[in-house]
Amino acid sequence: MTLVTRNRCFRAGIAATGLSLIAIIAAAAVILPVYPKAVQAGIRCTAGFYQKIVAGFMDPSPYVAFVTMVGSVVYSLIGIIFISYFFQKTKSPEIIFVGLFIISLAFESVRIIVPLKLILDLPNFYLINSARIIFFGRYFGLFSLFAASIHTAGLENQKQQYVILVCFAASLILAMGVPVDGLSWDSTLTMLNDFGSTFIMIQAGIFAITIAGFLISAYTRGSREYIYIGIGALLALVGRGILFTGDTWASPAPGLVILSFGTWLICTRFHHLYLWL
Repeated sequence: MTLVTRNRCFRAGIAATGLSLIAIIAAAAVILPVYPKAVQAGIRCTAGFYQKIVAGFMDPSPYVAFVTMVGSVVYSLIGIIFISYFFQKTKSPEIIFVGLFIISLAFESVRIIVPLKLILDLPNFYLINSARIIFFGRYFGLFSLFAASIHTAGLENQKQQYVILVCFAASLILAMGVPVDGLSWDSTLTMLNDFGSTFIMIQAGIFAITIAGFLISAYTRGSREYIYIGIGALLALVGRGILFTGDTWASPAPGLVILSFGTWLICTRFHHLYLWL
């Protein structure tokens, strides 16, 4: 992928995430009053390691789902703007995948479908497809960081387009293959599916391989920068997980801080590696 093509992808990402944020802002006055009813209609609290820790100290709040959704989209917009600016002339083959990871969080904006259903009495078709879009975005973000770790191990830059296509196809297959319950959602307004534990194991495996890929690159390439990139990827994925599963006020700020710091660590180290190339 050429530098020009990559920068065009970043600009397209800025436009897409910007539109997602505008859509949320435009709908906020309408959907916010419905959030208590929407969250109360959820049949269970969300599952997550961090969430299980804080659940004993704080009760869920109906507006946390809105805040984490907005936070995800704002992070996505600001993050891709910064990457587009600072890497405009820097030939880092991995940064396209980091950019795709950042853009993937804008898919969380689709969570507004649940309150819109209660207001407009939308068919369940919209809920099911919105869930598939959310799942696609989450898988695509994870696969994108995984692809970045593969590139640090020495994958040819000419194959970037094929790797992106594989990530897209794998995410789409997983999202379309998940049996979604069109009538039930959790306290984050994410639709439920029947294979939750199975897909958690799949994501955990990809998570571990991604971090291991960066650490292996640190050894094979003899550069400590990849250790910091691996730590950054770990933090970014942990922060993202907190945002996705948080339903108490203990979640939005820590999730965004950890996610942002991890992303900053990844980007600054890649920029340092390729600054003089």
